Amino acid sequence: MNFLLQLVLAVALLAISVVLTPKPKQPKAEIRELEDPTADAGREIPVVFGTVTVKDPNVVWFGEKTTRSYQVDA
Repeated sequence: MNFLLQLVLAVALLAISVVLTPKPKQPKAEIRELEDPTADAGREIPVVFGTVTVKDPNVVWFGEKTTRSYQVDA
């Protein structure tokens, strides 16, 4: 009987945590509006600690600036 009570309590707490989980916010900027990064020899590579916005990245490659929408049947 004790096992059954613990199982019911675990399922109830799981349901409560799913309901109270914050929903992710939609991105404010379109992907097409972002600036293209550059790759220049001799530029510093930024080392980031924590949460910051790197406005001028120095990268070698980046993918296409497109989005795709998928419809999933539940």
